[in-house]
Amino acid sequence: MATALRDEPEFGFEQLMDLCGIDYLHYGVDQWTTRKATGVGFSRGVERKEVILDESDEFDAHRFAVIYHLLSIQHNYRLRLKVYTGTGNPPMVPSVVSVWNSANWFEREAFDLFGILFEGHPDLRRILTDYGFIGHPFRKDFPISCNVEVHYDAEKGRVVYQPVSIEPRTLVPKVIRDDNRYAAETGDEPDRG
Repeated sequence: MATALRDEPEFGFEQLMDLCGIDYLHYGVDQWTTRKATGVGFSRGVERKEVILDESDEFDAHRFAVIYHLLSIQHNYRLRLKVYTGTGNPPMVPSVVSVWNSANWFEREAFDLFGILFEGHPDLRRILTDYGFIGHPFRKDFPISCNVEVHYDAEKGRVVYQPVSIEPRTLVPKVIRDDNRYAAETGDEPDRG
């Protein structure tokens, strides 16, 4: 399909502008509870469901996707193409490096950060994380704080690995305050004294 998008005269998408990976693991799941939901704002369209991390050999068919942003200079068209990776573990899609050479680094980045394999890629290796790095940091089930942290110790004159010294925290509101901010919604007059 990629060659048709590039070579067919009615399409003519001769340039790949961007390629990125997406993890939809927690898509549509809210992070906190409120007293009432509204039809506008952040909470619209959110369905409550329990998230269970998938440790099996297969993923949900719509968990991982690769997004391609294409440009047709001759027609002045832009196209966003979304390709889901399917249920395989590891997630995999065909490489488009042979069609658009600019996909080389983009595919390596998606591989490194999301763990998406690109079948037929000429040089699929890590590009942003260290060679010994374990895991893929942009996956939604990647731990926010790892087991070790790294820093340079001037006394020892070398890099030192030590257990993580920070506590994980969630930066979303957990409490609805009962003060005059919500007076207009309840019909009460705010205290102006």
